Amino acid sequence: MEKIMTRIIGIVCGCLLAMSVQGQELNCQVNLNYDQLFSQQKTDFSYFNQLKGIITELMNTRRWTNDQFQPSERINCTLNINLLKSTQQGVFEGTAQIIITRPVYGTNLQTTIFSYVDRQFNIAYLPTTPVFFSDNAYSDELTAILGFYANIILAVDYDTFSRQGGDPYIQRAFTIMNLAQAAAGAGWAVGGNKLNRYYLIENLQGQQFQVFREGIYTYHRVALDNFTANPIQSRKTLLDLLITMRKIQTQISFSVLMNSFLDAKSEEFINVLYEGTLADRKRAFDLLAQLDPGKTEAYRKLLY
Repeated sequence: MEKIMTRIIGIVCGCLLAMSVQGQELNCQVNLNYDQLFSQQKTDFSYFNQLKGIITELMNTRRWTNDQFQPSERINCTLNINLLKSTQQGVFEGTAQIIITRPVYGTNLQTTIFSYVDRQFNIAYLPTTPVFFSDNAYSDELTAILGFYANIILAVDYDTFSRQGGDPYIQRAFTIMNLAQAAAGAGWAVGGNKLNRYYLIENLQGQQFQVFREGIYTYHRVALDNFTANPIQSRKTLLDLLITMRKIQTQISFSVLMNSFLDAKSEEFINVLYEGTLADRKRAFDLLAQLDPGKTEAYRKLLY
């Protein structure tokens, strides 16, 4: 069922452990891996189950919007956290991956719409540390990063259901980023790693990427949701999107936004295009090999 796309941010300050707000927009599966820490130092990490629970509760029970969600409408996503290093007690460095999926209309299928890897998931946490999130003040890296992720998830999902539907959540994520930058948090810096959170939100806000965001909507709502009824038109819509992405790439050599989209969609694009005409498959291969050269060999399947 298509969501009504007039959602307004409604994040409420409060203590996570005492939170009882029933928002439930997200259905976020949290996976926390800390095996590498055990090989580095002999420390009691038994409280990591508590950390995983706190992250899960914040993502899934906080009311991030004013919209009403049925249980079946919750946004399915996965947050894979890998803690790699502990510089001191309660201070950790690691990575995180956000994977967002959405249903394909008229089927029982789920399509992955975004796969973003954050290589600077650096946080501080102890069992005695209160965990607060505020939408207008920076409390700590953990809650800032999670609030940022939640709004990115909402933005990307809403963009697939209406044109520019994610705008309110992009703005909210931008605000969180500004607050974190002022606190000198890692992963938010201008001029830092081009994969960091600053560049992700810069891409989402950038005027040159608006046509790409329009294309994400058209691909999902016009092409993918109607693929069974009109596969020929759906493939044409996908080719149009790839052409748009290639035009952007000629102006901006690297985009974390488009890379995260391609990481999510490469296998799906092959499946959608595989039964198309040879001319369309060759054209798609040429575009995909330029857009995503690391997967050229996988895309070569389109030529046979």
